Amino acid sequence: MAKKFYAVRVGKTPGIYDNWDICKEMVHGFKNAQYKSFSTREEAEAFMGNGKDSNAVQENLPYAFVDGSFNPVTKTYGYGGFLEHDGRREILQGSGTEEEMASMRNVAGEVLGSMAAMQKAVDLGVKELIIYYDYMGIEMWATGAWKRNKKGTIAYYDYVSSIHDKLKIHFVKVKGHSGVEGNEEADRLAKEAVGIQ
Repeated sequence: MAKKFYAVRVGKTPGIYDNWDICKEMVHGFKNAQYKSFSTREEAEAFMGNGKDSNAVQENLPYAFVDGSFNPVTKTYGYGGFLEHDGRREILQGSGTEEEMASMRNVAGEVLGSMAAMQKAVDLGVKELIIYYDYMGIEMWATGAWKRNKKGTIAYYDYVSSIHDKLKIHFVKVKGHSGVEGNEEADRLAKEAVGIQ
């Protein structure tokens, strides 16, 4: 049997897979999933957008990219990212130095960035949002799949629960530092927020 490549352009974890069962796992139950099988990797890559910001194909839904950073010198955690909706880009940036949160280092920024994206969506009246992230805790703490034992993760879960009726969220993991334009921009903004060049 000829080998096939399964390209998941929009799904739980976008990428190219050579195993149907894994591909199925990435798209099953994911609203508006976009995927296709190809006989060559080149065709699959073309479908994905050649590594460019293929996530922009989700033009039917507002989306956000978020990332966190930590400056060990100043003990400052922060986040960066943006929310795209109706052809407009809202920049998300912020930082803090609260001691218990700072003990989580860049994870504190990741969590705050995700919350900032949700809050911005709610403020704008957005009802459904895709959040692209590169740290698994963003989704796992929000959904309750991971145990929350720090102030920041508890507050994050509580916040997501409190807006559950206002905003439907789809979480999509992207590989960090892999050339995904939105993720690279979020990373740059997060570093800027904590004073790292």
